[in-house]
Amino acid sequence: MGHLARLGGWLLRLAGVVIFVAAIGFGAAKAPDRPLETLVARWAPPPSEFIDLNGQLVHLRDVGPRDDPQPIVLIHGTSASLHTWEGWVNTLEKEHRVITFDLPGFGLTGPSAAGDYSDAAYITFVGALLDRLKLARVTLGGNSLGGEIAWEFAATQPARVGALILVDAGGYAFTPTSIPLAFQVARTPGLRQISRFVLPRSMVEKSVRSVYGDPGKVTPELVDRYYELTLREGNRAALLQRFAQLNAGEYTAQLAGLQMPTLILWGGRDRLIPPHNGDAFARDIKGSQLLRFPALGHVPQEEDPAATVRPVQAFLKSLHP
Repeated sequence: MGHLARLGGWLLRLAGVVIFVAAIGFGAAKAPDRPLETLVARWAPPPSEFIDLNGQLVHLRDVGPRDDPQPIVLIHGTSASLHTWEGWVNTLEKEHRVITFDLPGFGLTGPSAAGDYSDAAYITFVGALLDRLKLARVTLGGNSLGGEIAWEFAATQPARVGALILVDAGGYAFTPTSIPLAFQVARTPGLRQISRFVLPRSMVEKSVRSVYGDPGKVTPELVDRYYELTLREGNRAALLQRFAQLNAGEYTAQLAGLQMPTLILWGGRDRLIPPHNGDAFARDIKGSQLLRFPALGHVPQEEDPAATVRPVQAFLKSLHP
């Protein structure tokens, strides 16, 4: 079975390479970087703002009542942006202060000034952002990479995190059954550097569809967003650096020490980080609550915000009865 699994993985990577090379051959894949100013009008309308955080320009949205004693901070995943939370924010901002932002290397924030995309650097970044916004204690949530950063931050600075919301979070080792094509290319020797200059829109579409439980929900505008923000100047080079700096499992020993209320949400059709990883989080974070959405994929908050935000609302109410 191990040989078959490895063969299947090899064939999957080969298929991705063939598609990528074919797109290049047609000449349709040429895609130069796009300057930030060409993307702002479409992807950063109000309430978006940009702040200078220790020399790093950060795309940020900060909405909802300012007297909220424990604001909600939500962190997106790899190759995503703050837009992935829009459905949740539209509901939560009526009663809560909600902060979303683009991590360095992604979205409109763009590449890290220091070129550091390690988990430690992201933990430091989140702490600096909370300092800048004068947030002493928050409810911290995240999806995928963002979920990993959220619980790692909570493990290293528990006094600043009153509660956790983990959505298909990273952290444990895992074996995906489907890897987004764009990620395959970015991690394939010989194609990594080419991907900095070419990007077939079709490859982005296949990648987004692969992380949805129902690929039919992926709209042209959604593909536009992922495609255009990937082209933001410096983001593709940053993604290559992020993959090179991965250190899976670096903080997992600290999970058992988390004591804050924790809600874990998982898409039952997540083919990137398997649902049994959600069981591992629920096992290791004592007192946590795990909910699955059988029909949803790796980004359930984006795929069906109305269904996934309801347990979040109930969880938040339980924090302040």
